[in-house]
Amino acid sequence: MRACVAVAVLTSFFALSALAGPSDYVFMPGVTYGEREIDFKMGTAKKDDRQSAASLGFGYGVTETWFTEIYRKYESSSNEGVHFDAWEWENKFQLTEPGRYPLDIGFIVELERPADTREGYEVRLGPLFQTEFGKVQLNANLIFEQHYRSETTQRAQLSYQWQGKYRWKPEIEFGVQGFGDAGSFNHWDAVADASHRMGPAVFGKFNLGNRRAIRYNAAWLVGTSGNATHENFRAQIEYEF
Repeated sequence: MRACVAVAVLTSFFALSALAGPSDYVFMPGVTYGEREIDFKMGTAKKDDRQSAASLGFGYGVTETWFTEIYRKYESSSNEGVHFDAWEWENKFQLTEPGRYPLDIGFIVELERPADTREGYEVRLGPLFQTEFGKVQLNANLIFEQHYRSETTQRAQLSYQWQGKYRWKPEIEFGVQGFGDAGSFNHWDAVADASHRMGPAVFGKFNLGNRRAIRYNAAWLVGTSGNATHENFRAQIEYEF
């Protein structure tokens, strides 16, 4: 039953068009109470110009169902050097007890304040889904994005993330990831304007004892449509304590 539900959800996501930031990562629905982490993310992508992004954050499991994290984000391009891009406040809520239902469900809420105040505030939120069968884990997330108090009027955007991995052993797991943007949530982009990225990924966790661990994941993503970026690489390293 779990496998059927997960395959149906992921298949519907593959039908969407896609565009996502180079350092975006797949949100997990689970929360660990009392856990603290230092989180580093980076990514680079090239189409007409190379764009890179990175962020450094600190997070804390405030309750058994709420994890919060603050990030300082940076960007760079071929035309500009590395520069501060935004502050981001991320909040994740675990909505179901892990393993109790066919799908583990969470919810993400992000508030971003760009360095360029003309962009206003960015709010991202949406449901997070995860299921497992055997050593296979599948994740699929829908993210709604809206800008407020910006100089230009923008419609709410719909993006997605998905991931599948085989849990070979804690130190190294492997699978695939994908990221994308369907355009306005009530008016998806035309197929000709689609930009889709997906590719192989690796994951792992090294336990250091006393609740300390280093967790990592990285992916090489390729564009599968004419409007997609190429030479996409993204990675994330977390120190948990």
